[in-house]
Amino acid sequence: MLSLGSGGGKAAKPSFVSYVTPEEIRPEKETAKEEKHPDLLPGEMVFCSANTVLKLTHDEMSQHGVFGTLLCTNFRVSFTSAEEPGDVMAPLFKNKLYGENDIPLSCVDSIYGVYEDKRKLITGSFVKNKYPSKIIIHCKDLRVFQFALTFCKEEDAKRIFQGIIHHCLEPKPLKNVFAFSFCENTAFPGVQMQQRTMMFEQVEDWAADLSRTKGNCQLFTANENFDLSQHLPQFFIVPPNVSEADMMAFQGKGIPLWCWSHQSGCALFKTASLPLLPEENDQNAFMDKMHIAVADNYLCSVKIEDLSDTLPPIQDIQLSYNKFKQLFLIENTNDFWVSDMKWMSSLDTCGWLDTIKQCLQKAVQVVECLEKENTNVVIMEEGGSDLCCVISSLVQLMLDPFYRTLPGFQSLVQKEWVAGGHNFLERCNQLHMKDKENVSPVFLLFLECVWQLFQQHAPAFQFSETYLTVLSDSLHVPVFCTFLFNSPYHRASNFTADSPHVHRGPVSWPTVWDWSVQFDCKAQDLLINPLYVEKPKQPGRPSHRSKHQRQLSLPNSVFKTPPKKGFFKEEADSLKKILRVKRISRWMLSPDSPQPSSSIREFYEMWQSKPLDYHGLLLPCLEGPAVRVWMQRYLRWIQEVQIFGGGLVTVLSKMSDLLDQIQGLKRQLDCHDCTLALTHQRNWAQIIPAESDRSSVRLSSSFPFTNMRHNWSYKPAFPTGFLQTFMYSGDMADKEDDAPETVV
Repeated sequence: MLSLGSGGGKAAKPSFVSYVTPEEIRPEKETAKEEKHPDLLPGEMVFCSANTVLKLTHDEMSQHGVFGTLLCTNFRVSFTSAEEPGDVMAPLFKNKLYGENDIPLSCVDSIYGVYEDKRKLITGSFVKNKYPSKIIIHCKDLRVFQFALTFCKEEDAKRIFQGIIHHCLEPKPLKNVFAFSFCENTAFPGVQMQQRTMMFEQVEDWAADLSRTKGNCQLFTANENFDLSQHLPQFFIVPPNVSEADMMAFQGKGIPLWCWSHQSGCALFKTASLPLLPEENDQNAFMDKMHIAVADNYLCSVKIEDLSDTLPPIQDIQLSYNKFKQLFLIENTNDFWVSDMKWMSSLDTCGWLDTIKQCLQKAVQVVECLEKENTNVVIMEEGGSDLCCVISSLVQLMLDPFYRTLPGFQSLVQKEWVAGGHNFLERCNQLHMKDKENVSPVFLLFLECVWQLFQQHAPAFQFSETYLTVLSDSLHVPVFCTFLFNSPYHRASNFTADSPHVHRGPVSWPTVWDWSVQFDCKAQDLLINPLYVEKPKQPGRPSHRSKHQRQLSLPNSVFKTPPKKGFFKEEADSLKKILRVKRISRWMLSPDSPQPSSSIREFYEMWQSKPLDYHGLLLPCLEGPAVRVWMQRYLRWIQEVQIFGGGLVTVLSKMSDLLDQIQGLKRQLDCHDCTLALTHQRNWAQIIPAESDRSSVRLSSSFPFTNMRHNWSYKPAFPTGFLQTFMYSGDMADKEDDAPETVV
């Protein structure tokens, strides 16, 4: 471990730090000329490297660090320590693709350079001949790395700095993404978990989902080769009265695409709004025709919701998240305590939690129409593949318990996001494009909303909080085809043998759902929620879908089965003509108009008054502090806020022990044909270290991402330098909690 002065050597020497000059360290380190490299992945190539790089720790003012080799490959920026690891316990949750000191290139968010104690944001064009004394890298998974180049040779420092900037910040073509090189050199056999996930790449998956929900719509296969439209998936489901000519009218836009059918007969659809053209009358006539086609579905009324009228645009979502993430990009202990004084006001003014709440409110409104009013709903926006995906996915999570299982949730993402044409490549800026107008964390916003549901109703979800955190990290690992393309057509055009991006025939691509690519079996157990309550089997009963226990006390007529085709056909047709105009309505809510919070509250309270069923309807509480910060994802790297020996992992460990005992009792009762509703899918006691092993490793609230050693300090250390700043500025309590500034 080494200490050095702040800013690379020209700052005043603090009294509490032992200052070391380059002359004192060079002779000692020049003997180790051999660079240490990590194990490279198939297809990974080293572009540049430098030894005697000092990786700084996150202590006060970042004064200490470890020497090692810093290198840049076509996959990651990696640091390998020159010091012997010693007696270090292997991490419990190790990623096979990259380690704790590795940064995938697409995970780099921003880079700063320290020049003569001045911190500057680096852009791709700002790397001519100068190189900084220190590099600060902010990652999209909220990690922060600091590397001092003071002790490197000048040519090595310049080369590694320019290499990192070029490969992390400069735009690049799709063929240069590491996934192409990795997949051409790796074979991926079928995996059991992947097989249980419906990929919605084959017509059978769409037919199975339509049959499972008993939807009254038609499955279209005419776009299998994208002859009808490149904006639509190869297979999709539409109302029965939509024709092939309708799909070609506006290149697939304006077509109501089926998402899910309710047991009462109504359904949820999403569509891309039509662009403004001179032929406005033709557009209006076409949209009216599509809405009537939806209204003819089971004689249900239709509500049209334009999400652009009530939810923020993707640009505002990006701005809100940019402010929010700065609260967690902590470079040293001093920065943490400075930001802590204004943390609550900064959290309030960034607006990120408000955006999450708005999305959940809108989803509850749609659920109310489907569940309470027996109404078809069509949600729409420009493109139909951003907020439409968020709301449609949340609605299905709240209504359908299948999507709260692990394979069900993965199938939902495949159907609504991958097959639904979400622009992952642009929204995640995988190619580091300079124009960031289309960059926005829309999928992360969805995962945030899912976590809010999870933290309120954890036993209803088969997957764990760790699963959601790892999935958010996997967005920025350039290996999986799941998050690499903008649409099914974009994906298919890069999968063919004659694609310019493919050099040796078709490529075998892993999906993110193949968790064995990242984790071993023991680590994968942590992706399963040990508190999940499986649906009890009811032998001898019919297999029809039962109504939710927490269902509204509505008249039985609402849930009557619709008449079969041909029954009272003339009367039904006459009724359609009379009521057609009255059955199509819109939510005419502008951003300035009051939100229907009272209706949502009444709907929630009515649902809450019924017995809780984890396999029925789930609604989120949106009042007061119910919408919370996703602590595991955002605070896992900040030591000062970790609860040592506590947190959720302690509760799960104790619950796991109890569930293990329940399983023993269950096995004794099985001989008497008794069943228990609780089933223990994974025993966390086999994953978490035993009590005898916890003397060397003490778990923290950031488990499984960090393990705390017994020789670490468990007391929050208030930095000396921070105390000194208040010795001459009065009491801390007198400091005003001003509006947040940009934290960097």
